[in-house]
Amino acid sequence: MTLMEDAKRGIITPSIETVAKAEGIDPETVRFCVAKGLIAIPVNNRRETLPIGIGKYMSTKINANIGTSRDCIDIDAEIEKAKAAEAFGAHAVMDLSTGGNLDEIRTRILKSVNIPVGTVPIYQAAASRKIVVEMTSDDMFNAVRKHAKQGVDFVTVHAGVNLNSLERLRQSDRIMNVVSRGGSFTLAWMLHNGEDNPFYAEFDYLLEIAKEYDMTLSLGDGMRPGCIADASDRPKFMEFITLGELVKRSRAANVQTFVEGPGHVPLNEIELSVRGMKELCNEAPLYLLGPIVTDIAPGFDHITGAIGGAIAGMHGTDFLCMVTPSEHLALPTLEDIKEGLLVTKVAAHTIDLIKEGQRERAWEKDLSMACARRDLDWEKQFELAIDGNRARKIRDARRTESDTCSMCGDLCALKIVKEAFEKKKIEK
Repeated sequence: MTLMEDAKRGIITPSIETVAKAEGIDPETVRFCVAKGLIAIPVNNRRETLPIGIGKYMSTKINANIGTSRDCIDIDAEIEKAKAAEAFGAHAVMDLSTGGNLDEIRTRILKSVNIPVGTVPIYQAAASRKIVVEMTSDDMFNAVRKHAKQGVDFVTVHAGVNLNSLERLRQSDRIMNVVSRGGSFTLAWMLHNGEDNPFYAEFDYLLEIAKEYDMTLSLGDGMRPGCIADASDRPKFMEFITLGELVKRSRAANVQTFVEGPGHVPLNEIELSVRGMKELCNEAPLYLLGPIVTDIAPGFDHITGAIGGAIAGMHGTDFLCMVTPSEHLALPTLEDIKEGLLVTKVAAHTIDLIKEGQRERAWEKDLSMACARRDLDWEKQFELAIDGNRARKIRDARRTESDTCSMCGDLCALKIVKEAFEKKKIEK
């Protein structure tokens, strides 16, 4: 019995109870939304993990990508990144490893954190052969089953990349072609073998595996744009249409899904992308990398991604994949993970300030901060801050004798007005 099956039968499971309590939402509302596929709670039935809710009425969630590359294989470093991601507030981590002993890396990551873990099984399928295009359909499905059996909570599958979207790509004038690694593996395999994507052609088999382990499918955006000039083209929207069809099939099979969205989108096209995906994918929870809103900021793409993520959240995005300062440049360091997460937390909170089901709780935090600033209550400000330690260090490093900040000192507007009001009261 999957979580979605239980929800459709009217059963409020412990996972639903946990999520409802954490979100401040009525459990029956959460159950109803899980049954409809509007909320996903990725928890593999082979693994004990902290249930999180992604989707309608839920607070905006954040994922952190970690993992080795073939150029940089340091398993201990990736484990430290996973632990740091959880410590700094990530709600999930994805192991994107492509180098080293992939089974060992995944096993250790699954044991090192108590939050949902996602993977991309096609990376392991490709690693099983000398050349990516030589992997077989069996390699692909065997990798999915292996990850599911180990306890992976959600897997990215680029099932929307098919012969139809390939034809749209051929007819397009894209600058960057395909930038999704899993999408490129799939397209190269299709071109080499002259067959459709196995994950699309045999989607029912994929659903069987996912259902057996109650593993959530993250329907990947293999045709996502890699630069803002490619943001709203036919290949992208063709994939959206296909993903919407797969969402319906997944719900009918009682398998939870969320849908991955575009990576590079200019500000004025974000609403179109998000609303288009939500409509075409039947309001499934939406998971975005960024989107990155300009292509000329390497080293600052955690900022460009947070800007895009905040705007995307305003229009319905539910799950943000953090971007680090090393995006497009190098494998992220531990400090990059921390920096990317904290910036993304800022974006997520700004979304929650206007999100149905969360706005009241989010506003309470900002109102508390406003009162603490009014009262010059520094300890309360540090307690409420997204990174209180950082705020404290900045203040302490430039602190004066004044109880205000060193920018204004005794010319602090709040202090001047407060003293003026108090003086007026005394005079009366």
